[in-house]
Order: sequence, then structure tokens, then C-alpha cells
Amino acid sequence: MTRFFLTLLIAVGFAGQMQAQDVAIAPALPSVDVVVDGETVTIERIQDQDNELTGAFAKTSRACPPFCVQSMDVAPGVKTVGELEVLAFLENEVASGEGILIDARTPKWFVDGTIPGSVNIPYTDFESDLEIELEGTLEDIGVTINDDGSYDFSTAKDLLLFCNGPWCGQSPRAIRNLLELGYPAEKLFYYRGGMQLWRLLGLTVLVP
Repeated sequence: MTRFFLTLLIAVGFAGQMQAQDVAIAPALPSVDVVVDGETVTIERIQDQDNELTGAFAKTSRACPPFCVQSMDVAPGVKTVGELEVLAFLENEVASGEGILIDARTPKWFVDGTIPGSVNIPYTDFESDLEIELEGTLEDIGVTINDDGSYDFSTAKDLLLFCNGPWCGQSPRAIRNLLELGYPAEKLFYYRGGMQLWRLLGLTVLVP
């Protein structure tokens, strides 16, 4: 089974249907259940209100370059989103097969923990030739190749990309490369907060 053939089923649990939580995601959204390859993963926030961020994601400062603060506007026509929009994307586009949540980091970061329901396509895969880099998985993202060798994006899926956080340039680089290849800007989305803000909010992290 390829990384794209994830079977995702999203179920949003409301307060009256679940055990009460002191720390909800939003007032009417205590959690979101994502089923990946037959296993249910509940995305919720850590309930311990004394919990603090530790480790690499607790750092405030990294050498710039390369770890520079990223613009909120990654590229013209590409929408920047937050955590609630990521969850809605999982619930709608990913669940229906119309979109893919992409962890654009290198594999060593991905295996340390990612957003449930995401797939790992490193930013380096979008550096040059999609047909070569993505090893025949173009059909899975809705891209076909014309007779003249150009790419046809008319049925391209919505892609929401993220990396390590506001200081990480990997997903912005992937987005810009996709745009250069012709991917429609309106089908690309950028979660600027990435894993740092995801963890800071105490949201569930999946270790693949």
C-alpha cells in the first residue's frame, strides 16, 4: 500500500456524545477521529493544563539562514490556514479523496511524529521533475502527463502542506516549486504553524 492509499474516515465528536473535556479544540469541537489504515486516531488536546512544550520544538531561536521566519503569504493565490482549517481539510477534502495533507519535511522528522492523516512527501520531491521524483504517483495527486511531456493539472487534488513551523522553509519551498511546475495556486494551502504550533496547542501527534 502506497503512502497515498490511506483510508481515512473522519468523525467529529460533540460534547454531548463524549466524556467532558476541560481542554477542547473549540467550543463545539472536543476532538476529531481519524481512521488511518483501519486504526482510529483521536485528535484532541492534552488535558493536563500544566503540560509544557519541551525538546526541539521549545526552542525560540535558530540560526537564520536557513531557519528564518516565514511570511504569512507564501505565494500569490495560496491560502494560509490555521489548525481548525487543517482539521476541516481532514474532515472534508481528505475524507472525500479530493485532497491530501502533506508533511513536506524530510523522513527523519516525519517518523518522530506528524499530524494524524498526513502523508510524507519531502519538499525535495518537488524540486525538479515530478514524474521522476514522485515515482509514478502523479495519478494519486490528480496530475497527468500530456503527449508533449507537459503536466495536466486540470484534475489536480487540493494539497495542504506543512513542515516544522513558522521558521521552517521546507513547505514554502515545496509550494513555490509546485507553482513553478504549473500546479494551480487555488489548489495549494499552507499551514504556517506546522508541527511547532500543533505541539504548542497540545494537539495529538502520530508516530508512524
